[in-house]
Amino acid sequence: MTTAKYPSYNPISIREFTASKQASFFESLKQPRFSGQVVLTGVKGQKWFFYLYLGRIMYATGGLHPVRRWRRSLALYFPQMLAQGSSLDLDLASLGASDPQICWEYRLLCLWVEQQKINREQAARMIRGTVVEVLFDITQSMEITCELRQDDLLTARLVLIDAEQVVAEAQQLWNAWQGAKIADRSPNWAPVIRQPEQLQQRTSPQVYGTLKQLLDGHQTLRDLSVRMRRDVLAVTSSLLPYIQMGLVELTTITDLPSPIAAPPFNSLEVESPATGALIACVDDSPLMCQTLEKIVTSASYQFIGINDPLRAIAILLARKPELIFLDLVMPNANGYEICSQLRKLSFFRNTPIVILTGNDGLIDRVRAKMVGSSDFISKPVNPEMVLNTIRKHLRQDVAL
Repeated sequence: MTTAKYPSYNPISIREFTASKQASFFESLKQPRFSGQVVLTGVKGQKWFFYLYLGRIMYATGGLHPVRRWRRSLALYFPQMLAQGSSLDLDLASLGASDPQICWEYRLLCLWVEQQKINREQAARMIRGTVVEVLFDITQSMEITCELRQDDLLTARLVLIDAEQVVAEAQQLWNAWQGAKIADRSPNWAPVIRQPEQLQQRTSPQVYGTLKQLLDGHQTLRDLSVRMRRDVLAVTSSLLPYIQMGLVELTTITDLPSPIAAPPFNSLEVESPATGALIACVDDSPLMCQTLEKIVTSASYQFIGINDPLRAIAILLARKPELIFLDLVMPNANGYEICSQLRKLSFFRNTPIVILTGNDGLIDRVRAKMVGSSDFISKPVNPEMVLNTIRKHLRQDVAL
């Protein structure tokens, strides 16, 4: 088998893409030292992406649940990252809004290695587990369409994996899955209770209480295995009697939303058709945003209002305003924290950030300066003060 049979401009179908065929296929990419993407498409349209360098695997993603897989992997390998919610959000936001779907999971791992939050060996273990899971799903899909795309999307190389090893590991898991006589069921399906009364009669109160809590139809068998800290085959086998009796049903569910997709703008996030500099306001009060909108758009500036502080950084990165008004006191976050996080991002290092607050105290002003604010305006805002502040800081930006 040679890569000449798999040109990027002419995808081909491969029936029964078994472990032996998988191994032969990836082996055929070693001799020409292929670097780029291998895109495999299943009969139901699901796509898997393998990133290779010189014929060896760097990463794999795609399938039905890439985001669920990513969250499971974090829970398994880096639970401390999930526990640090605000820090994780900041790292995701720092990946930028451009090309957000280009293997963001891998780029996040590279960022953590660069920041020394994890080491290469830890990243390699997570990558290997991800590749094995992807190969398992491809094996269950059986028939696929293959396409090669030469590119250099992933320049950093955390690990290079010989396909033969991970193919053999995935095949071992598939053999065990078949041996349990559940080859027609996917670990990506979610169990849900269909006959609660009958299930309650056949189980103890303790067991039923546990099942009722876990089998909510929103967690796949793989999700449950991580949550229960048990092998997915053992979890599935324990539920099989209830499934066969019709008390529990396995259903397909959608993936979780991408954590770095550019967020949609709701009615409280507005912009004017003006052509001037873009001014942002982060304030949980819609009235405050509407007031500032009238002031700045009347002077031909563009405007965006953000009422959800938890989404503020992602939206600001996506829109990249030239000046930011930031409320000091908001639920779940505050202006100090958001200002400090923005200053850690290279793009916002010199962006004017003006703190808004109803408290005109010296302590607030000092603390605001310490986290990197550029200025300070008290509420209720004065239109002339707002416009003078904008002009002052934007002139400074031009001078810089």
